[in-house]
Amino acid sequence: MAIIETGATLHVAHRDNHTHRDVNGGWLRPAVFGAMDGLVSNLALMTGVAGGSVTHQTIVITGLAGLAAGAFSMAAGEYTSVASQRELVQAELEVERVELRKHPDDELAELAALYASRGVEPELARAVAEQLSRDPEMALEIHAREELGIDPGDLPSPLVAAVSSFGAFALGALLPVLPYLLGASSMWPALLLALVGLFACGALVAKVTARSWWFSGLRQLALGGSAAGVTYALGALFGTAVG
Repeated sequence: MAIIETGATLHVAHRDNHTHRDVNGGWLRPAVFGAMDGLVSNLALMTGVAGGSVTHQTIVITGLAGLAAGAFSMAAGEYTSVASQRELVQAELEVERVELRKHPDDELAELAALYASRGVEPELARAVAEQLSRDPEMALEIHAREELGIDPGDLPSPLVAAVSSFGAFALGALLPVLPYLLGASSMWPALLLALVGLFACGALVAKVTARSWWFSGLRQLALGGSAAGVTYALGALFGTAVG
């Protein structure tokens, strides 16, 4: 009895600890990409304009315009992209649904052959395929997972992707503008806050990846800082040429 209880305890411990994060949802990629893009693009935009020796007011207006335009553009792009992907998946699911209805025996044999190819005994593979194929919706789900690599019940939401992207981009793009809105009169506070934000964003991304927080943070800091430096140099060059 003690052995059984120990085994049960280990099973419960494994069950409680063996969990996975949502890797198929439609919010993570647009949120991360939106925050990074908002911060880097608006910082680069503002430093490029600042390099041209423009007024404080021009830099602030540029930052706010970049925030608004970028956030709406990201949201629209994400919505269209995810909606198109979802429609493509639904079209493929409909093709599979028609095949299951018109050629059920062929689809059953295909599923049985798939399980057999993975090491299941042919008779058992056939029995499993027959049992799973009794429910048309279950059969569709199994075929979608095995043949298309998708879960019909867990498709990304275009609205979630758009809202996540809009909010994340706006939040990221706000950082380099915020010091100006709070009374700063030079680019240095905005640049410092933006660089800290870049490192923090990179470090946070490491929480859902296998990378170390410092590597991810420094990588994002280097990329964003390089973009800001290049655009500042270009702004100064263009400003001199135009002036």
